Order: sequence, then structure tokens, then C-alpha cells
Amino acid sequence: MSDGDESVIASDAPATVLSSVAPSRKSQKLPVSFHRTELDLILRLYGRMVAAGEWRDYAIDHGAERAVFSIFRRSSEMPLYRVEKNPKLARKQGAYSVVGAGGVILRRGHDLSTVLRVLEKKRHLRVVD
Repeated sequence: MSDGDESVIASDAPATVLSSVAPSRKSQKLPVSFHRTELDLILRLYGRMVAAGEWRDYAIDHGAERAVFSIFRRSSEMPLYRVEKNPKLARKQGAYSVVGAGGVILRRGHDLSTVLRVLEKKRHLRVVD
């Protein structure tokens, strides 16, 4: 090979093409998160309970398998309740569940609004003379 000549090396192997396109969203493992309408339902209930003085703080966690909305009475405590979204259970028992402080599942279902009813304060009716 001379200095001025360009040489091409021939090969029987197929050429490898490198793509600069990012992998699709489906191939990436995205964290599970709450949709805006789901957060709206949860935050409405949270706002009512904060106004009543029952709850004071919350945390939202987005994991690979589930999303969790934790509710605290005080920020330094363990969560009083956890609202969990687990899409793997959507066809079985329902994607949504409310878990109590001890880890007991209080309610589970397919519809978030019906699952959240377990957290609403029961209004006591009194007879007034």
C-alpha cells in the first residue's frame, strides 16, 4: 500500500450497522407511576383529611413494579396508610390497594375511587332534639 492510495478491505462477513436511535420505550423498564386522574382522586381525599386535622404529610414513590402514595400523621412516623398501584395484579385482584400501618390490606380493587372509600371518615348521624 502506498501513502496516497486508499485501500478497501473486502470481507465475506456482513457489515454491522450501528444505529444512533435510542431504544424504544417498551424495551426500557420504566417505573410505574400514578396518572394525573389517579393523583387527583388521591389528593382530593388527602386535602379533606388534612383540613380535618387527621393527616399531615405524604410521600410518592415510583418503583419498577409499583407506585406508592404513603400517608403520614406526622412526617417522622411510619406511614399510616399506603395507596399502592401494582399493574401486575390488574387482571387478578385489581391494580389498586390500600394498606394499613401494620401491612394489612384494607381494600383492593380495580377502581381507585371505590378502593379509597375505606379511608374516608364515616359521618356519624345524631338525632337532635
